[in-house]
Amino acid sequence: MQRVILISGCSSGIGAALAREFHRREQRVYASARRLEDLQPLAEEGIATLQLDVNDEMSISEALATIEAEAGHLDMLINNAGVSRIGTLVDLSRDDLRWQFETNVFAPISITGGALDMLRRAVARNGLATVVNVGSIVGLFSTPFAGAYCASKSALHALSDTLRMELAPFGIRVIQVQPGGVTSSFGKHCQENLRLPETSLYRELNAAIEARASASQQGATPAAQFAVLVADQLLNNTPPAVIRGGRGSRLLPLILSVLPRTVTDRLMGMRYGLARFRPGPPS
Repeated sequence: MQRVILISGCSSGIGAALAREFHRREQRVYASARRLEDLQPLAEEGIATLQLDVNDEMSISEALATIEAEAGHLDMLINNAGVSRIGTLVDLSRDDLRWQFETNVFAPISITGGALDMLRRAVARNGLATVVNVGSIVGLFSTPFAGAYCASKSALHALSDTLRMELAPFGIRVIQVQPGGVTSSFGKHCQENLRLPETSLYRELNAAIEARASASQQGATPAAQFAVLVADQLLNNTPPAVIRGGRGSRLLPLILSVLPRTVTDRLMGMRYGLARFRPGPPS
């Protein structure tokens, strides 16, 4: 059965890889991103592309209206678009935190609500529809210097659990994808979105904070390989509620879940330089 699939955040990384993999499997894919020009490589491969700014309600409505006019229903919505604000929590402003949660938490729920009628029509037509929210293994534990990102993914996991129960009566299943390290431009974008003001009490940890921005790309699983694993399970008639893949996606959460909190805090402190950090006296 050919499915109609909308994927957000397809300019690079996981989103682009999923668009290509589903297209290779002859699914009807709508790949979207905030800037349409970023999708040109996918368009040249014959994949339908849409401009979709997940933080703009008008953009969401227009993208969904296009799919409704062309396809009439939506079998699968993959909320993949995400951003990361790197920096110590006390160095982040309210606007920084709001920006983080707008994209990673509020947008997936907003798009799902907007697509609900088309998802229900897919259930009436094909017996099933699926919402996929792309979280992260760091939504299962927190790390220094990425607290806002970790919290946003943890929130998305919790909302996805609730959404799964609430949409079940409509025949719509909700699945979480929790990647580990997967190749993307995420490290580059994290560097661009790093917050380390001149007045920060953590200035001497500059190198460690910058290293956290690109940590997920060290030894990362190729996005194309990850996409195969995810597509295999999403196209299965009985996929799991949670799909994990990528470097560290299984072992790291397991280790951190069984170790005492004092031990994991110490390990994180050693990994990111906090164990050796000796701040000066207050002014």
